[in-house]
Amino acid sequence: MKAAKIYGPKDIRIEEAELPSLEKGMVKVKVEYAGICGSDMHEYIAGTYPMRTQPVLGHEFAGTVIEVADGVSTIKVGDRVAVEPLMPCGKCDNCQRGFVNLCTQRQGYGYTVSGGFAQYAVVKQENVFLLPDNMSLQLGALVEPTAVAVHAVRQSQLKLGDTAAIFGAGPIGLLLIQAVKAAGASDIFVVEVSDERREKALELGATYAINPIEQDAVAFIKEMTNGGVNVAYDAAGVQATFTSGVNSVRPGGEFKVVSVWEKPVSFDPNTIVRTEAKISGSYAYIRLFPEVIRLLSRGMIDGNAVITSEIALDDIVEKGFELLTNDRSQCKILVNMNL
Repeated sequence: MKAAKIYGPKDIRIEEAELPSLEKGMVKVKVEYAGICGSDMHEYIAGTYPMRTQPVLGHEFAGTVIEVADGVSTIKVGDRVAVEPLMPCGKCDNCQRGFVNLCTQRQGYGYTVSGGFAQYAVVKQENVFLLPDNMSLQLGALVEPTAVAVHAVRQSQLKLGDTAAIFGAGPIGLLLIQAVKAAGASDIFVVEVSDERREKALELGATYAINPIEQDAVAFIKEMTNGGVNVAYDAAGVQATFTSGVNSVRPGGEFKVVSVWEKPVSFDPNTIVRTEAKISGSYAYIRLFPEVIRLLSRGMIDGNAVITSEIALDDIVEKGFELLTNDRSQCKILVNMNL
């Protein structure tokens, strides 16, 4: 089968790849759509993650089941499904405590097992989730990143009526806007340098969209909230957003780090000492696909709004990774395996 393989920074090649064997309890999926994720971009720019043990990329994908092995009882041929890439061991201490996203022995489709930037994928039946008839396969490919945003909001201390700030309005940032709105945020501040992304943020429910190049975002947020937001979320992963995010929360508030980082940041701990605010992280999600599928299929979160283009697998470098590197008006690019 044809697949996109990564070998190092700026080195992704479309090549033939072997499909993993269809073992008991597994299903074969014809991949229809797969999304380019921010974490894929980090590998493209900065190099592969230590956990990568095979080259076929892609962990945000959906498709149609075309074959099932013995032992499969919940999925049948013809089902339209979204694939959850996390493969926790179920045995380590973190798994036993319910933190399957933090499994110390975790595997993952698109990292340790052949992923979704390929014509086909073989996955465990517990990793596929049925899509309702009214939900497109394009939205199916948005389930994974939406789960990241929903998990971040559910893990944060945001309460109904609270104020929120989101730094970065890429795919995760735009999904965070909708997630905090659905959770009951009363005012939503978005900080983003791209004109197109700020406009989209306002369309999706942001109360204010701030260009930090033209305006002091922290000063504006503190003025409008009488001291800072209850929760700020970082969806950009750079020094400037970390510094601004930490300084934008009110005393006792929370700065939730959702993004993946290429470089360490410098930080003045007195910022937190003086305010008793806290910094917390959010990684992936914990079995959220059914809930997220309901949110997307019922329009409570608009996944279509973050999709900016569809491309062929053969064009994944030039019209995908390179375009996202150089054009900040782009957001979620989907690889359409039928092009």
